[in-house]
Amino acid sequence: MLKKIALCFMFYLLLGGIPQAHTEILGTSIPTLTKLCVASDPVLHKQQSKQHTKEVNSTHRNQQKNKGLSLSQLYRKFPETIVTKGPRSKKIALTFDDVPDPRFTPAVLNVLSKYHIKATFFVVGKRAEEYPGLVSRMKREGHAIGNHSYDHPLFTKIPLSQFQKQIVTTDTIIHNIVGYNPRLIRPPYGDITEEQLKWAKKQGYKIVNWNVDSLDWKGLRKNEVKKNILSSVGRGSIILQHAGGGVGSDLTGTIQALPEVIQILRSRGYIFVTVPELLHIPVNIQ
Repeated sequence: MLKKIALCFMFYLLLGGIPQAHTEILGTSIPTLTKLCVASDPVLHKQQSKQHTKEVNSTHRNQQKNKGLSLSQLYRKFPETIVTKGPRSKKIALTFDDVPDPRFTPAVLNVLSKYHIKATFFVVGKRAEEYPGLVSRMKREGHAIGNHSYDHPLFTKIPLSQFQKQIVTTDTIIHNIVGYNPRLIRPPYGDITEEQLKWAKKQGYKIVNWNVDSLDWKGLRKNEVKKNILSSVGRGSIILQHAGGGVGSDLTGTIQALPEVIQILRSRGYIFVTVPELLHIPVNIQ
C-alpha cells in the first residue's frame, strides 16, 4: 500500500495536481497525500474502508464488553436465577417495595388482611432497623419477605464488595427480626450486574423483578394505578407496587386502588400467592 501511495504521489507531482500548501513541507502533507491517493485508487480505497470498518467493529465490541450484559441478556443467560414472572397459571403475586414505612405500610397491610391476601414485601435494611415492628407484623400475618438492599443504591454503580455488604447486612437485620435469611433479592430499580448475579446465584439467592409495573412511585392517582396493573396482568404475573417511599412520596393511589385491584382480579379467576409460592421455592436460604 505504501508503494502505491509513493507512486501516486510522484504522479500527482508531475501533473502539478498537488496544491502548493501540500508541497511546501512534506511532513505535513503526508495525511492529505494519502487521502488523495487512496481516493484515486479503488483498490487502496477498498482496503482502507475495510480497515476502518474493522476498527469500528472492534471499538464497538470493546464498548459492549466494558458496559457488560444488558438486563435482558442477563435474563436469558441466568433464567433460573433472575425472574420476572412465574409459571403460566392463574396464580399471581403482589409485591411491595421500599418497606417498612410507617406512612404507608400499615395501610397496605390492613387492606391485605381484610381480603385475606398474602403478599411479598421487599425490605430496605436501614428502614427495618428503624421500624422492626412493621417487619414483624409482615411475618406474623403470613407475608413473604425479601431483601431490597440496605439503603437502596443502584447496584450497577457499586462494586461487588459493596453489593455483598448491602445484601449480607440486610439479611442479618431481617434475620434478627423474623428468624430467617430471605432467599429473595429485589435489586433497587431492577438493575444488577453479571458479577453480582453470579455471586447471588452461588449463594442460593433468587433475584426477583417484575412483569407488571404499577408505576405508583410516581404518586399516581387510584385509577391510574389500577389501570396500569389491570391492563398488563396475566398468568403468573409478578406485580410491582410500593408500600414505602422517599421524602414527599404519596402512595395514596396505591392504597386506594388495592381493594379494587384485588376484587377485579379475583373475579377474573386469579389466585394471590407469595413469590416463593409462585416459584415453588422456600422463603429462606437453606
